[in-house]
Amino acid sequence: MDLTPGAVITVSDRCSRGEAEDRSGPLAAKLLAEAGVRAEVVVIPDGAGSVTVALREALAAGARVVVTTGGTGVTPRDRTPEGTAEVLQQVLPGVAEVIRARGARTVPTAVLSRGLAGIATGAAGKAVVVNAPGSTGGVRDALAVLTPLIGHLLNQLDGGDH
Repeated sequence: MDLTPGAVITVSDRCSRGEAEDRSGPLAAKLLAEAGVRAEVVVIPDGAGSVTVALREALAAGARVVVTTGGTGVTPRDRTPEGTAEVLQQVLPGVAEVIRARGARTVPTAVLSRGLAGIATGAAGKAVVVNAPGSTGGVRDALAVLTPLIGHLLNQLDGGDH
């Protein structure tokens, strides 16, 4: 079975400097693999510019599903949504809303995540981009929402019927 090309981008100053272990990126890649998406993990520092560059690189490399983890909160360096907005042509607000709602069932502060979900264009055509929180629990919540939608989303992006 051919796996859908994807990418996971961990956004973390501490992980990018080697001061902390990236646990959320590998978890996202594992959960995507279970859903039929092959994704390598890239670790970058916080900041909108680094996120935009990493997303454009993943899309140019042919990723059809891109998940970022981290940088969705309200601290001054949490700029993942701003960097993501630079590459999205369409926003899927319902996906991001359900991710936050799922997280809020167990962690009330999950509603503070500013993550986006949407559609971007890359070398392989249209792609799905989703911002997940940086915690492993946030990644589990985000992928629990996203993975059942991947097949339908990609079919629609490729011109499939409803």
